[in-house]
Amino acid sequence: MVSVGIAGFGTYFPSRIQTADELAVITGIPAAVLRDKMGIVQRHIADAHDTVTHMASVAAQAAIDQAGIDPLDIGLVISHGSEHKDHLVWNAAAKIMQSVGATNAYAFEMYALCAGAPIALNTARALMAADPRLRYVLLAAGSRENDLINFTNERSRFMFNFGSGGGALLLERDARRNQILGASAITDGTLSETVVLTQDAVAAGDAPVVGEVSGRLDVTDGAYMADRLGQVSLPNFVRVVQEAVQQSGAALSDVRFLGLTHMKKSFFYEILAALGLTPEQSVYLDHYGHVQSVDQVLALQLGLEQGKIAPGDLVVLAGAGTGYTWSAVALRWGE
Repeated sequence: MVSVGIAGFGTYFPSRIQTADELAVITGIPAAVLRDKMGIVQRHIADAHDTVTHMASVAAQAAIDQAGIDPLDIGLVISHGSEHKDHLVWNAAAKIMQSVGATNAYAFEMYALCAGAPIALNTARALMAADPRLRYVLLAAGSRENDLINFTNERSRFMFNFGSGGGALLLERDARRNQILGASAITDGTLSETVVLTQDAVAAGDAPVVGEVSGRLDVTDGAYMADRLGQVSLPNFVRVVQEAVQQSGAALSDVRFLGLTHMKKSFFYEILAALGLTPEQSVYLDHYGHVQSVDQVLALQLGLEQGKIAPGDLVVLAGAGTGYTWSAVALRWGE
């Protein structure tokens, strides 16, 4: 089999920070609740120049620099970031490709919302296995979907953790380090239209259009969504992690680190417990919030910085995105 591994990674976050105390004023939710229950100590907020492709490109350059390769050796660039991007009906991957000098590559987008990173990793691995010309593939994502939230809309409360940033992973064919071993994903289509953009969610006095997007993110049937997610979210997280690990030829007890998307603190702990893991085997992204499919590379970066990932460790990166899709990818860190 063709081995595919992570040769480099990078992140970028805007300099502007909004704290829980500041968010409390906007939402009317006590700062203690934001911090302790919703897990928002602070989040990064994009300025005008922090477009999705700018943030993704800065992160991508960091990944290329870490790998120490010539960007001309990259054969493919995949953008798996937000659809709330520089322009609509537009290929953000082409802009990212040009920005980092990967001008020998072709480029396209794939979109699975907040479940996108594990799926992008598995998609890229399959393409590299099928095409020996793809020596390096760049995955990049940016998100500023916090622009699309009305913080006075109670229906959107679970999205108040959205923050801005970019992340990137550079994959290498025939890699001997940081190899991708297995992946899994599952979609529950009964939840496909529970979160959509609506004009009803636009606050009084706000412009109905943000950039080129009309409306704000809203929940169409909060009671159904809460009931259905209560039934399926935990078992689906467990399932995709288990399946990714099994595809790796390993057991759940072999997992040493789990990089999870940001979510409320109680559910984060519930997932870890269901998988037989401890908080010391993960990182909680309370200083960043939820940055769509950037969360997984951020969790990997923080896990390494905090000494929670050692050479030889089995690492799983997992996420879930409205739609509703759950995804996970397993990799062996180091050689």
